[in-house]
Amino acid sequence: MIIISRQISFSIIGGNSFRAQYYFRIAKALPEQFQIKGAVIRDEIAANEIEKKWGVKTYRTLSYLLDKETPDFVVVSVIPEVCSQYLIQLAELQMPALAETPPAKDLEGLHLLHEKLTMKDSKIQVAEQYQFHPMQQARASFIDSGRLGNISEATVSISHFYHSVSLLRKMLKVGFGEVEIRGKRFYTEIVSGPSRAGYPTEDKIETVSRDLAWLDFGDKLGIYDFTTNQHRSWVRTNHLSVRGVRGEISDNRINIQENDLTPLHMDLKRVNKGEYENQEGYFLYGILAGEKWVYQNPFIPARLYDDEIAIAHCLSKMVEYIEGGPSFYSLAEASQDHYLGMKMQEAITTGETITTVQQPWAKG
Repeated sequence: MIIISRQISFSIIGGNSFRAQYYFRIAKALPEQFQIKGAVIRDEIAANEIEKKWGVKTYRTLSYLLDKETPDFVVVSVIPEVCSQYLIQLAELQMPALAETPPAKDLEGLHLLHEKLTMKDSKIQVAEQYQFHPMQQARASFIDSGRLGNISEATVSISHFYHSVSLLRKMLKVGFGEVEIRGKRFYTEIVSGPSRAGYPTEDKIETVSRDLAWLDFGDKLGIYDFTTNQHRSWVRTNHLSVRGVRGEISDNRINIQENDLTPLHMDLKRVNKGEYENQEGYFLYGILAGEKWVYQNPFIPARLYDDEIAIAHCLSKMVEYIEGGPSFYSLAEASQDHYLGMKMQEAITTGETITTVQQPWAKG
């Protein structure tokens, strides 16, 4: 593993987007680790607001930014159809890029990126943060320990389509093969909760969709279950379970049977500092499974919430990658997850059973 001991610098395209705000907050919370060298924002009013709020220099075009700044890489945080254009432009300039998800709008766009970028070994990674949430890293660490045995089934009820697919494929450890997908959409009533716009302003009941899909990977099953805005709801919990031959993880509970027939039951316990009489600050220190650490937060003592911790992991892994380290979420992986997400949506809306086909980015 490559250890980065210097400050990481990056620029942002689309600095006034909802997702870009994460990067500003992370850099402000961890100034010794991260520095933002400029943001591309076309709208002058929005640019002035960003400069005033975050103290980051803004530029109207990418070429002007790169004339003035020397970042390690560029974060592309714009809508998918525009993201593709910027990724190709950055590759031509030999500037590494970290793209938001999904990297392209549709299958045609994914094929174009494969041809223009992956086939030419461009330095591109994708900021799919869900796999780097502390609890997901803790679960993955326990799975990697082998104590669940061979994994056969995973259920994800956390976020929509490609985000959930990325978690399903990670937990099941499946590649780029064919998948048989069935799906169905239901409608239900629920009290209106928070959204990107903020807290609800009135108590009202709304009708939302609940999408379910079953992904048959041959010897493994992935189950997708998502209700509109579930990941922000106050009254619908997120859920993830992973089942292996020797036991299962169900949310934060682990049940396994040892070789000597001893049943073990333990929790994935978050350890926070700053609670009760602790004076160390307020932050997530790590996660324990029994007496063993399965995740330790490398960004202490910054006060970040889980999504920000996950994106900070993406930033750190990105600079490791461009300095010779391993890929952590390649364009091929992101393309496969988005492709399966689109096929899930098709199965859900049509009610038909769909079998995917191997795509050109498939390995081996």
